[in-house]
Amino acid sequence: MSDTATPLKEQVGRYGVWSIGLRSEDPARRGAIAEAAAELEELGYGAVWLGGNSTPRNAAPLLEATSRLRVGTSIQSIWQLDAGASAAGYAELEAAHPGRFVLGLGVSHAKLADQYRRPYSAMVGYLDALDAAGVPAERRVLAALGPKMLKLSRDRAAGAIPYLVTPEHTARAREILGAGPLLAPEFKVVLEQDPDRARTTARNYLAMYLELPNYTDNFLRLGFTEDDVRNGGSDRLVDAVFAWGEESRIRDRIEEFRAAGADHVAVQVVTDDQDRDALPTQEWRRLAAVLG
Repeated sequence: MSDTATPLKEQVGRYGVWSIGLRSEDPARRGAIAEAAAELEELGYGAVWLGGNSTPRNAAPLLEATSRLRVGTSIQSIWQLDAGASAAGYAELEAAHPGRFVLGLGVSHAKLADQYRRPYSAMVGYLDALDAAGVPAERRVLAALGPKMLKLSRDRAAGAIPYLVTPEHTARAREILGAGPLLAPEFKVVLEQDPDRARTTARNYLAMYLELPNYTDNFLRLGFTEDDVRNGGSDRLVDAVFAWGEESRIRDRIEEFRAAGADHVAVQVVTDDQDRDALPTQEWRRLAAVLG
């Protein structure tokens, strides 16, 4: 049984894995996902964060296959599942695996959600409904980028799980959150030393995010220019939001986030495999060795 009294920031450890592939609902992949989750736990990762509009249902197979690993949604869109259904899913997992599921929530993007209106107010209302349904603030986190959502993460959740950010954003976020709440940014890694190949892999993955104003606006707030976010992203932008190169350089880039105030870094391995549901198990092993 997990220690539910321990703050979340102490439960998740220093490093975790962010993955779309581990949230697959294909029954044929359930065994591979369970095996991957069990290995990630043995490799020493403290948490797995499920991408791709994940829900509590997606977390269940990973929790069942492990005994210590924390599993979070990163993110569940508030437009995808109403608060009542989220609360019911949380309660089911909490009963079966106390303290090990984290409900990560976000407002998604106007281009991806037809209902997208007044996102901040909608998130406040969603959290109100979760409060009423008994989902504790210390078991939920928000995918916050801007100052208002970061403050909401501080006041109404256990902390923030910003996606596609830089150490500079992490430093600003820590100032807003203060010392107590969890700050667990996602960071992308390409295990490739050749600059051209690494940046090509990165740009292929980054392209869809540069179509979403929530991300590009955040880059502009961080001092990037309109030119940086055009045409697949400048080298400056790519090198800021991806780590690549020798293993020591990759480790140093990940540690920049912790030096800037991150409690936990959710590392996403990006490969040149176009199947976003792939499970890069060899790369996770290499990365675990790099992180020690």
